[in-house]
Amino acid sequence: MAGFNPAGYLRDVRQEIGRVTWPSRKETLITTGLVLALSALAAVFFLVTDWVIQLLMRLLFGFA
Repeated sequence: MAGFNPAGYLRDVRQEIGRVTWPSRKETLITTGLVLALSALAAVFFLVTDWVIQLLMRLLFGFA
């Protein structure tokens, strides 16, 4: 088995980075906006769900 060659490894990494198709600035901003919006939507959903469960617990058991 051949030994590890750091210089060859770095050369291969550089070649692979050159082959990557990077997203445009516009694609990155749109995707980031979607992630933030969906994260906020999920947070609101779980907040409302928590409030409903808490209300039901209070009504059923008189605590929570």
